[in-house]
Amino acid sequence: MAMLGSLESEVIAALRSAGTGSARDVRRELNARGTRVAYTTVATILARLHVKGLVRRRREKCQGGSRFVYRSVDFERQYLRNILKGVVVLFGPTGVVHLSEEMAKLRPAEERELRRRLKL
Repeated sequence: MAMLGSLESEVIAALRSAGTGSARDVRRELNARGTRVAYTTVATILARLHVKGLVRRRREKCQGGSRFVYRSVDFERQYLRNILKGVVVLFGPTGVVHLSEEMAKLRPAEERELRRRLKL
């Protein structure tokens, strides 16, 4: 799992601020924040974030056809889960063992907080 790029992070922040919205709505929010990008760029980033499971979308009818309306998800939890899955895919059993060893080094409060964030 690759880390998020700066524009992806900005798109997620704009969507979270808006709550829900189309690519056009997110672009408008980005413009208000001083980030100027093409509509097609925003639409592409939202589609990629959807594939990564970091945003949800639904199709709605609109004048001239249909569009996707996006909403943010519990970004932190989903992103952490994707990172953990990435450890398993990239490093296999060795990575899982190392991750377990590192988690064992956490103070109890840190481990509880991590488990709370991941909803484990």
